[in-house]
Amino acid sequence: MTAQLQTRVDLTLAPSSSLRRRYLYQYLAKGVMIAATATSVIVTTLLILSLIPTTIQFLQEVGGQVFGTNWGPLFEPPTFGLLPLILGTSMVVLIAIIVAVPVGLSAAIYMSEYASKRVRRIVKPVVEVLAGIPTVVLGLFGLYFVNPNIVQKFWPIGEPTAYTALGAGLVTGILVVPIVASVADDAMKAVPQGLREGAFALGATRREVSTKVVLGAALSGVMAAIILAVARAFGETTVALMVAGSYAQLTLNPGDAMQTMSAFIGFAGIGDQPVDSTGYRTIFFVGTMLFLITWVLNVIALRIINKYREVYE
Repeated sequence: MTAQLQTRVDLTLAPSSSLRRRYLYQYLAKGVMIAATATSVIVTTLLILSLIPTTIQFLQEVGGQVFGTNWGPLFEPPTFGLLPLILGTSMVVLIAIIVAVPVGLSAAIYMSEYASKRVRRIVKPVVEVLAGIPTVVLGLFGLYFVNPNIVQKFWPIGEPTAYTALGAGLVTGILVVPIVASVADDAMKAVPQGLREGAFALGATRREVSTKVVLGAALSGVMAAIILAVARAFGETTVALMVAGSYAQLTLNPGDAMQTMSAFIGFAGIGDQPVDSTGYRTIFFVGTMLFLITWVLNVIALRIINKYREVYE
């Protein structure tokens, strides 16, 4: 009798075939996610390992010239002052953020706080579709419309040419608007409805609730959206190459042609440089600088998110 009872208990506690399949699917899903995470880490590590040796070799050859004010590694005699590239990149990114942040945040506030569910279902996909436009199309838009019809006609300083950092910044700003709008909108929608209702109960208007309550509560997500947009603008190549030009010069006038770091990589990496040459190693050096800038931006983003994150129950 005891043996029969023990057998019956064992049969009752044994997992069913459907439960075993669920466990199997769970283990498979966990394995796929671990493999994806490991792949990301491995790819990043290989990227760093591919950049560092050539960059060190380049710095040993060039030395302190990288702190100069003239950049022309592909000319004779070559010059390796990185400052014009850094200035050109910063100028384009600054203009892009000046364009993208107000437009993107305004779109995010409208979609999150003002638009009805029906309008939101229409507007948000349209905004996000903008991120899927090929950058070469936006480059053509900047080259044949923005520069000749906007910059050359209305920029009052100097004499803008067919290539301008201002035009590249405007088009890059259009390019990163969906990043700011989409990420900021998701952060605002995550704010509990109780905060909005409490503010309305105290007599706040919709504008005050949107800008002072919801925006403040979603500050960490909004800052993350802005930093993601900055990182995306730093890495944009096609628009910068087609609209800003390939002439690296040290100037504070955005109406002049400039060259960004990513544009130089695209310009110099077309295969004209001998593999074992200083000009070829320059590409790896500039790529390392871009990688470091992106890494610093990610670190800053994580610190801001951790500092200003609001946790709700």
